[in-house]
Amino acid sequence: MTTSTFSTWHYREAPAPLARIGRLRRLAWLIDALGRVPGTRFRFGLNSVIGLAPWAGDAVLVAISLYIVFEGVRLGLPRAKIVRMLLNVAVEAAFGAVPILGDLLDVAWKANLRNVDIIDRHFGMVSAR
Repeated sequence: MTTSTFSTWHYREAPAPLARIGRLRRLAWLIDALGRVPGTRFRFGLNSVIGLAPWAGDAVLVAISLYIVFEGVRLGLPRAKIVRMLLNVAVEAAFGAVPILGDLLDVAWKANLRNVDIIDRHFGMVSAR
């Protein structure tokens, strides 16, 4: 077996792409949990700012979320997990289309962090949250 640029940790006889998973985790955190509402446990990310632009902001957020799903496909996740990830994105997109209420729901739903958790669990890694 040759040495890869990722890690020596293996998953099902193949090197696990830890660097790629780490980048996805950082992207999800940036979009969903960058800041905290003072005095509460609620976190918000750039999606709260990007989502304020009607339709265009939601389209950008869906594209970012679908990128994380695409990376899940490239990582070899089973179809059932990909479908669950797509459902998370669909819920976020549907509620995000509702003005103001959708922005508030984005603070609670966090589809990107949920999807990265699915990837983490697939590879037997501890969740970053």
